[in-house]
Amino acid sequence: MAAGRPSSVDADSAPPERRLRKGATVFWGVAALVLAVSLVGGLDESSDTSRAPHAAPAAGSAPPGKHLPRSRPTRLLIPTISVDAPFTDLAIARSGRLEAPPAADTNLVGWYAKGVSPGEAGTAVIAGHVDTKTSAAVFADLDGLEKGDRFSVKRADGRRAHFVVDSVETFDKDHFPSERVYADTPRAQVRLITCAGDYDRKVKDYTANLVVFAHLV
Repeated sequence: MAAGRPSSVDADSAPPERRLRKGATVFWGVAALVLAVSLVGGLDESSDTSRAPHAAPAAGSAPPGKHLPRSRPTRLLIPTISVDAPFTDLAIARSGRLEAPPAADTNLVGWYAKGVSPGEAGTAVIAGHVDTKTSAAVFADLDGLEKGDRFSVKRADGRRAHFVVDSVETFDKDHFPSERVYADTPRAQVRLITCAGDYDRKVKDYTANLVVFAHLV
């Protein structure tokens, strides 16, 4: 996602120690976000071939519904789970996978910069680590969000986009509902994505993704 930070796990690195959280064992790989795997692996319904999330709507198409003009996000604020984090741009790597935010900064989120910006009509994608090899990270408590919870995104244009959570769901990466998660919509929506499930030591990867579905209010 961030420049120079591929989404693949370093095969020579040991997995992080497991951390018990709300009765489930959830932990991060050394350099990767399972998001990167599911984002890409689930996008092509006919195979595991990766491709980028949907791009922003073409200029002038202006779908109906409440939305803001395009503007770079600068900060994500989720009071319910004490998130106050800056953004970094995420891109698609040569592998076709969305790169992960730098693992060295545990309080950092990324957005797919060639897609929809938060508040713009369509579906914006925001990703973050749940933890790293050594500590908890920005989306450690993302599964604590519930329907009706609110969060906001500060933008470079000085506006703040406010969102309300519609649902919080976990998907096995082998059955990731790409169209449901990434498809463009008439309304301004956001997907907050991080890892979930168990860590498979054999493949050095996570088994699922946690996705928060939200819309602009």
